[in-house]
Amino acid sequence: MREIWSTMTLLLLLPLPYAQAAEVITLTQTACQIIEAEADTVHYKAYSADACAAVNEKTGELRLQKATALRLKAGDYIFRVSNWDVPYALGFWLRGAGLSRYTLPSTSGGGLHTGATKDYRVSLEAGEYRYACPLNPTPDYLLIVE
Repeated sequence: MREIWSTMTLLLLLPLPYAQAAEVITLTQTACQIIEAEADTVHYKAYSADACAAVNEKTGELRLQKATALRLKAGDYIFRVSNWDVPYALGFWLRGAGLSRYTLPSTSGGGLHTGATKDYRVSLEAGEYRYACPLNPTPDYLLIVE
């Protein structure tokens, strides 16, 4: 019996591998855009998703050409997304690009009201992703995971 207790005591004293904390990526939504993705941030005035769709139809392609691709290493992340000033509820959607949409991890959610912040947790694998808000709507920004 004493041997069992000694073995159990020894097991309790062994160091346990600690779980690595997820890195937090902060993103801020304003009308028609995610600020951190766009180098030349222009603050658009839009009070509806239809207004943002019209803005993006005119400027979205050029803005994406100038946008900064987010580059991360494979691993665990929390995307902390804030609705800075959009007067209606937003969301967030991160998914694989193209056909990778069906094979790479994704995360999404809604109910992000003006002034609110929500966390979206995901374990990213190597590949090319897109992230956006389909409710705002924003362009589909590039995320590369190496």
